[in-house]
Amino acid sequence: MIRLAVFLLALLPLAVAAQEPPPRPVKLTEISAGADRLERQFFGRVRARETVDLAFQVGGQIVDFPVAEGSQLDRGALVASLDMTPFERQLERAEVNLDKAQRDLERLEELAGSAVSDVQIRDASTQADLARIAVAEARKAMEDATLEARFDALVARREVANYTTVAAGEPVVRLHDMSELRVDIDVPEVLFRQAAGSSEVAFEASFPGAPETYDLTLREYEAETAEVAQTYSLTLAFTGEVPDWVLPGASVTVTATAPRQGGGETVLLPETALVFDAEGAPGVMVFEPSGDDPDTGTVRRAPVEIEMRADARVAMTEGPEPGAQIVSAGASQLGDGQRVRRFTGIGG
Repeated sequence: MIRLAVFLLALLPLAVAAQEPPPRPVKLTEISAGADRLERQFFGRVRARETVDLAFQVGGQIVDFPVAEGSQLDRGALVASLDMTPFERQLERAEVNLDKAQRDLERLEELAGSAVSDVQIRDASTQADLARIAVAEARKAMEDATLEARFDALVARREVANYTTVAAGEPVVRLHDMSELRVDIDVPEVLFRQAAGSSEVAFEASFPGAPETYDLTLREYEAETAEVAQTYSLTLAFTGEVPDWVLPGASVTVTATAPRQGGGETVLLPETALVFDAEGAPGVMVFEPSGDDPDTGTVRRAPVEIEMRADARVAMTEGPEPGAQIVSAGASQLGDGQRVRRFTGIGG
């Protein structure tokens, strides 16, 4: 019995050590003070600099329509053309009438005096002028029977099929001016005043599923608010190159940052770093590393004073000094004095 008791006492420390839970992995962040800036996100859509529905200024049957939807067109490239036969006949008829009117005018001018009155000569001169105008209109109609791209364009949509007979002014194709891509967003009145009157407001664009950001600059704005909300519509433009897959209609997230009025250095806390006691007082869990391993240690609760900013972010007015490391996520799941280790990734 004595030997058994001694053996059990020898195993007791090992059992206690086996029951002690391992350090809990936590995500840490360092408290740092920076320039106090407001940050807001807005959702918008990409659009081209201009979107134009091209139409013939004359009616006729389309006989040449080489463009394809989604294709790029250079400035001056052929978009579509009508059957030229009716316009050629119209020009020929106008030229024949002009030739006859000029001959009539010359004959009357030779007979001026006794047989022909001045009124007849003026009437013949008027008919010659009208014939010249008809020739000019016929030539202009021939020019209008061909549509060309007036800018480097992206073909968005063909409105009609080839060999369709169209009327004057009927849209034939929709083109995007891709010389500059733009983004439209609606912003509240406060940020609008800062954006319109200051160059310190910065805009960045990001696309779903892509980590890259792209700088934007203000191009124009609507000088009146929306009827439902007190917002203004801003038009922003990309200042650098954008990927080829960014096309008009793409969804985009725009982040606007601006200096906070009267702000200096401030500390921003993630909402997930806050813990509250039974009385609702906020605090954070400060990480205190052990002496032999800087990635393992304990956490202690430290009270903080916070305020909610206009951009819905949490600012710390009193609390741990800059440089302290706090638990940035899942702090409410930890207890005061609990052993933790720094989370470095899955399996780490």
